[in-house]
Amino acid sequence: MKKLAEKSLSLKSKIVSKLFFAILLVFSHSGVLMAENYEQQIVRLSKLEIVPEKLELYKAALKEEIEESIRIEPGVLTLYAVFEKRTPNKLTILEIYQNRKAYESHIKTPHFLKYKSQTLEMVKSLELIDTDPLIPNLKIK
Repeated sequence: MKKLAEKSLSLKSKIVSKLFFAILLVFSHSGVLMAENYEQQIVRLSKLEIVPEKLELYKAALKEEIEESIRIEPGVLTLYAVFEKRTPNKLTILEIYQNRKAYESHIKTPHFLKYKSQTLEMVKSLELIDTDPLIPNLKIK
C-alpha cells in the first residue's frame, strides 16, 4: 500500500511538473509575441496649425474622423488630439497604430480621405514625427 501511494505521488509530481513547464512555455511565448507586437506599432505625433477662422470647422471634421476610425478600425489603437491653450489653432495628435499595415489601411479609408479633402484648405502646416516610446506597452488609463 505504501509503494502504491509513493507511485501515485511520484506520478502526480511528474504531471504537475510537466504542466508547470507547459504553462511557463505558453506565457514565455506570449510575452515574446506581445513584445514583437509593440515593436511593430507605429507611434506618431502629428503637429498641425489650423487657419484660425476655420478652427471650428476643422475640429468638427477631425472629431468625426477620429470617432469613425476608432469605432471601425481595429488597427487604429489611439488617435488623441490636444489643442494648445495659448495658441488654440495649434494641435498635436498622438497616433498609435497596431502596425504599418494598419496605418496604410487607415489612410485609404473613406472617412480619412473625406477628412483630408474637407480640411485641405484649413491646415496651414503639418509635421509628422515618428517616435520610439519609452515604455511601449504602457496603457493609458
